[in-house]
Amino acid sequence: MVKSKDVRVTIILECTSCVRNGVNKESTGIFRYITQKNRHNTPSRLELKKFCPYCYKYTIHGEIKK
Repeated sequence: MVKSKDVRVTIILECTSCVRNGVNKESTGIFRYITQKNRHNTPSRLELKKFCPYCYKYTIHGEIKK
């Protein structure tokens, strides 16, 4: 069976602050969101401002590879 090239793909958004700073001493882990994007409308990597419970503030979450 051939895998179809869907227009909408599932992506993972990861907090860029947690990754750059290592992880805070008080909290462990890096927070990730799972969402979908349209390949035709946004061919480049997606970056959204989302809330990170480990940083306790709104930070930029960037798309990562699966």
